[in-house]
Amino acid sequence: MTPIMIAALGLLMVATAFLSGLFGMAGGLILIGVLLALMPLPTAMVLHAITQMASNGWRAFLWRAHIRWRPVANYMVGAAVALAAWSITRYVPDKPMALLLLGITPFMARLLPSNIKPDPDRLWQGSVYGTICMGLMLMTGVSGPLLDTFFLGGDFGRREKVATKAMCQLVSHFTKLVYFGGIIDQAASLDPVLAGVAILASMLGTTLARRILEAMTNQQFVAWSNKLINTIACYYIAYGADRGYVARETIAGLGLVIAVTEGGERFLRANGR
Repeated sequence: MTPIMIAALGLLMVATAFLSGLFGMAGGLILIGVLLALMPLPTAMVLHAITQMASNGWRAFLWRAHIRWRPVANYMVGAAVALAAWSITRYVPDKPMALLLLGITPFMARLLPSNIKPDPDRLWQGSVYGTICMGLMLMTGVSGPLLDTFFLGGDFGRREKVATKAMCQLVSHFTKLVYFGGIIDQAASLDPVLAGVAILASMLGTTLARRILEAMTNQQFVAWSNKLINTIACYYIAYGADRGYVARETIAGLGLVIAVTEGGERFLRANGR
């Protein structure tokens, strides 16, 4: 990879880590989409894992006083179950499938009935969420929007949510690195210079976001998170449709899923679907 490309990716990683530092997600959604467009899927997954491990690990360190460790431990049990199951088949999704699932994941998470509020402190609920989120992580590279629902039944402020989720994500991305970097048949390798740039850029972006997160209210945090995720997810679905990755019938079905949110409804009207 050329020095100019490495520098450009470094700037992108700073920006996406900044977004994730504010909202605990969104940055990873953007970054994996760009990496999938530039690289083979296993390589994109490995680089994304290293970047997100640095971002989430540094975020967890900065907010370490706010981490709730019991939900993290419960989540780790489920992640281990998922890795064991996927290691049997060594399945690697193709790019179209990964991009499509990347777009619909946030809306799928919101289909959960409003009266279902998982308790992160319960072992069986944390294990189930860890298994599902880790499976999604190995399909798309991210699981943030679904992982957010893991905290619905707990009393989490924005700092506790960002810190605890960062630890869960650190576990997930490390597991993804192990899977795509060593377990699958076409395991990926990575330029050490690019890996170093990814780590430093992620730490910088995360650090820059801390002061702004301190100034935000919980209401602002939730409102801006929803708007950002809706916009990114709708773009990925539109991108997949325009590129002909999926049939019209599939897109029509996805439209029903997207329509359950206000942002999705505006997207459908704007695109005549």
